[in-house]
Amino acid sequence: MEDSLSIVIADTSVLINFLAIDRMDLIKRHACRFFITDHVRSEVTVHFQEQLSRLENALQQGILEEVSVTQADEVETFAHWTSLKRFGYGECSCIAVALHRDYTLAMDDKRAIKQAQASCPSIHIITTQALIVSMIREHLLTVDEADTIKSEWASTHKFLLKFDSFRSLL
Repeated sequence: MEDSLSIVIADTSVLINFLAIDRMDLIKRHACRFFITDHVRSEVTVHFQEQLSRLENALQQGILEEVSVTQADEVETFAHWTSLKRFGYGECSCIAVALHRDYTLAMDDKRAIKQAQASCPSIHIITTQALIVSMIREHLLTVDEADTIKSEWASTHKFLLKFDSFRSLL
């Protein structure tokens, strides 16, 4: 049986980082399976229409799988998180799924990560930065290619990573 930690439930922020630079091929070739929730899909549909066709293609090609918050314990957790009024539905749904299915949570929002870890210290969380490092280690990217992506995120997508090179993280 597949280890549940080898399944990643990706929040909108992490997903958009790869959709914006048209690099879902990296997600496809990664050792983990990647899921999104229907709430994440909705956020992309409403707020990131320029990436919507790439998301639809990734779903059609099986690069991503979509899940819904339907189990009673997940719905309860989702309701709790949304009642805090600090996080979006995408974040709340991903946290609920990660907590109850023991999936790895892919998220960049520091405040949401801190709150998720406080709620469940055993939750496994990976950021975009850590995903890129894992891709380098899996030989999906070279350090130079990763640094080019980092530069593209900074210059065209306002996603800043506060280090000079991925080389410093290896």
